[in-house]
Amino acid sequence: MPEGDAVYRTARRLSQALDGRVLTRSDFRVPRHATADLTGRTVLETVSRGKHLLTRVEGGLTVHTHLRMDGSWRVTPAGRPGAPGDQIRLVLANEEWQATGVKLGMVDLLRTEQEARVVGHLGPDLLGADWDPAEAVRRLAAHPDTTIGEALLDQRNLAGIGTIYRAETLFLRGVHPWRAVGAIDDLDGLVSLARRLLDANKDHAGTVTTGDRRPGFQTWIYGRAGRPCRRCSTRIRRGEMGAQPQERLILWCGHCQPR
Repeated sequence: MPEGDAVYRTARRLSQALDGRVLTRSDFRVPRHATADLTGRTVLETVSRGKHLLTRVEGGLTVHTHLRMDGSWRVTPAGRPGAPGDQIRLVLANEEWQATGVKLGMVDLLRTEQEARVVGHLGPDLLGADWDPAEAVRRLAAHPDTTIGEALLDQRNLAGIGTIYRAETLFLRGVHPWRAVGAIDDLDGLVSLARRLLDANKDHAGTVTTGDRRPGFQTWIYGRAGRPCRRCSTRIRRGEMGAQPQERLILWCGHCQPR
């Protein structure tokens, strides 16, 4: 599943291609919206909210999409052949650009005034204009017995962290993933670091897809399972956190992140 910074960049790329332009084509390839047609409407803006994408269209409508694990948005010049048809979930195009949603995990069309139906449950957005660190800390602290590793991935606490920034944040703070939230002395510092990490990477050039394939992007711990820790040379450990089938990859250094 993509990190919040990757979704932020996707929103920006969609915004550059679609915002302020009239749609000449809209093709929803999901059963519940198969008959919807936004042709002739102007795209007002595209924004990210955590890991969700909201494309607001003239007439009080919002296209809500989520990449999940395998989805992506591909922006190409209008008229250029896209991905195989059975992978496409949505096409939005104007006279200059075509945005093709491939393997999207969620596709919704709803009234803009009803966006809370799909994103209202989210905690403060780490890359949002309304970022509220105090509220993020309050939400985390409300469940002191939860492991910090699980709490950071719960988008109801703070929106935008995935497995990469969870691992990086906990490593840099020296916090073991299975430590209980209530046992952490400085939640403010941990949340502040997570925000800084995402913010520092949100403008890094990269592809508008899931995953982290950015050239030159170096991590302290993520993707280094079994390799020496960059700090102490202890072998990086890997495991899974969360209840099945929602368990997710976690990496940590047993020396730098003691229990």
